[in-house]
Amino acid sequence: MTTRAGFVALIGEPNAGKSTLLNRMVGAKVSIVTHKVQTTRARIRGVAMEGDAQIVFVDTPGLFRPRRRLDRAMVAAAWGGAADADVIVLLVEAHRGRTQGVDAILDALRERVTDNQRVALAINKIDRVKAEALLALSAELNEAYPFEQTFMISAEKGHGVDDLRGWLAGALPEGPWLYPEDQIADLPMRMIAAEMTREKLTLRLHQELPYQLTVETEQWQDRKDGSTRIDQVIYVARDGHKGIILGHKGETIKSVSQAARAELSDFLGRPVHLFLQVKVRPNWLEEAERYSEMGLDFREGE
Repeated sequence: MTTRAGFVALIGEPNAGKSTLLNRMVGAKVSIVTHKVQTTRARIRGVAMEGDAQIVFVDTPGLFRPRRRLDRAMVAAAWGGAADADVIVLLVEAHRGRTQGVDAILDALRERVTDNQRVALAINKIDRVKAEALLALSAELNEAYPFEQTFMISAEKGHGVDDLRGWLAGALPEGPWLYPEDQIADLPMRMIAAEMTREKLTLRLHQELPYQLTVETEQWQDRKDGSTRIDQVIYVARDGHKGIILGHKGETIKSVSQAARAELSDFLGRPVHLFLQVKVRPNWLEEAERYSEMGLDFREGE
């Protein structure tokens, strides 16, 4: 049996659907999905099996114009993920088309892609536009960059995803598998748990809270009765943010905790006891330790 294995980087603007596509490919919820931009901070990898091939996805933060240190570290992580990949897939939203952001990514691809990397285009959210518009967008993007293949997909509904996954499996180099077959993500479980809680906070708070919060799993204890106790800290930059997260009589944090606990129990397949604390750390955005917890390089933000 000839096995194949390699890394696939999904790149694109924020909200292009990279996390949704990753989850659809892997078949499990690994990368968090929200409707707010810039929610994927770490290079979360999902592993998908397709025939004799093992596809390891590098889910990169959305590429945008960085302003702060955290932004710069995220963009550096995105291009770092692409640099390590055997195959790069650029996701473009069908209804938004060729934006300035897409053009900036195309420019960067021309500079950064090496001879031994293969690059494909995936036009996502195809259900939002008519066929003529799709074909015109595909022609325009392929004129701007020599993509090896173009796929029309809906990551949310699954259309075209099997074709893309099949092509990726064949495009990877021959070699032994990189992970045990039953392992879906190489992110430590503590980090996935923190991401799940952060997703629930993001969904619950919408516009109320800026991006100045992070979640860390401080303790993880698998108990003899088959349950797991998880202690997490939510770091915020200001006192006022702490009140927003706690909510009136603690209602907000209680609902976030319940939603995160339910999802964690489902994900782990065992009862979970989740304990959340909120701490104010005014300068967490400038602390190297917080970045390494998110899988980012603090120095890249300089």
